Amino acid sequence: MNIEPVELGPRKGRGAVTNKVGRFERHDRILTDDGWEVHDPRRGDPPPKLRTTLGIDTAKTVIARNKSPDIPFDQSINPYRGCEHGCVYCFARPTHAYYGLSSGLDFETRLFHKPDAAKVLRRELSNPKYVPKPIALGTNTDPYQPIEKAEETTRQVLQVLAEFNHPFTIVTKGALITRDLDIIGPMAEKGMAAVWLSVTTLDRKLANVMEPRASTPSKRLEAVSTLAAAGVPTGILMAPIIPAINDWEIERVLEASKDAGANRAGYVLLRLPHEIKDLFTEWLEAHFPDRAARVLSLVKQTRGGRLYDSTWGKRQRGEGPVADLIAKRFGVGVRKLRLDGPRPDLDLTQFTVPGRAEQLSLL
Repeated sequence: MNIEPVELGPRKGRGAVTNKVGRFERHDRILTDDGWEVHDPRRGDPPPKLRTTLGIDTAKTVIARNKSPDIPFDQSINPYRGCEHGCVYCFARPTHAYYGLSSGLDFETRLFHKPDAAKVLRRELSNPKYVPKPIALGTNTDPYQPIEKAEETTRQVLQVLAEFNHPFTIVTKGALITRDLDIIGPMAEKGMAAVWLSVTTLDRKLANVMEPRASTPSKRLEAVSTLAAAGVPTGILMAPIIPAINDWEIERVLEASKDAGANRAGYVLLRLPHEIKDLFTEWLEAHFPDRAARVLSLVKQTRGGRLYDSTWGKRQRGEGPVADLIAKRFGVGVRKLRLDGPRPDLDLTQFTVPGRAEQLSLL
C-alpha cells in the first residue's frame, strides 16, 4: 500500500507549521493518511485544534547563571518552559528537545511551570553564600504568556524579590505585566526594577502570524505608556528584526515607542539556531511564499553565507552590508528620538534577607 505524508499546514493561533522531532531523537515522525479519515487539507478539511497542556517542572533551583560575554545579565529566572505566544523565531524553542519534545508545535502547546518557584527562590536568596546581582525575567520564555493570568507564577516570584529588596529586570510581549504594577512600581521607585517590552511590528496581520498569541502591538504600546507613567524605566526591544519582513518598520516602531513613553530602545537581528532554521523556513513558505527565498538569502548575507552564526558578539547583530545597514538605521532613529537613555543602574545595596536583620539586632 502506498502511504503518502500529509502536510497539515498552518494552524490558527499557532506559530510553527509542523511538529518535527527534536535533534536528539533517533527516529522521525511522519503524519500519513492510512484510510482512517486523518485530516487532509486536500479534502478541504480544517486543521484540528491543538489544546495547550501544562505540566509541572519540579526544579530544585530557579536562578539560572549566565556566563555568555555578550549577554547583559548574570542571573535569570524563567517561570515557564515552552511559550504559548507561538513566536516562530523564538530562540528558546530548541530547549524543548532536551525533554524529548518538538521545538515546533510542542514548544507552544506542551508547557511546564514551576509552582514552587517562589518557595525555592526564597530559599536560594536566604542562603548566606548568596551574592545579589540583578535577576532578569523573560530571557528565555515569556513570564507573561497567557497561562500566567491563571497561574500567577511570575507574580509570586516578583513578590519574593520585593520582599528581599532584590533588583530585577523584565522582558515581555505580554500586556499582562501591568497587572503587577503594584509590585514593579514601588521597586522601580527604589531603583530596583526596569522593564523592556518587545515590539517587533505595528502590523496587526503580521503579528497574528508571527506572534499569534502574544498581546497585540497596540496593547504592548499601551503597557509601555502605563509603566512609564508610573515611573518605571521602560524600553522597547525590536527583537527580532527580520530582513524583508519587518525591517521596513524600524523607524515607525521607534517613533510609536517614543510616543508611548519609552526612554530607550534596542534590537536583535533574527537568530536561527538548531531546529529554528527549518521551522522558520516552513513558516516563510507557508505565509510568504512570494518572498521566502529572498528573505533566506538576506539572512545568509548577515551570517557569513549561512542561516546562523553563533559566534559571541556576532549572533545578536550579524555582520555584512545588510546587517550594517540595519544597525545604521536603528542607530540614527534611536539618536534622533533620544531613545538612547542609559540602562538603569539597579541598586544592590538595599538587598536584605527578611528576619536576618532582626536576629542580628539581638546580639
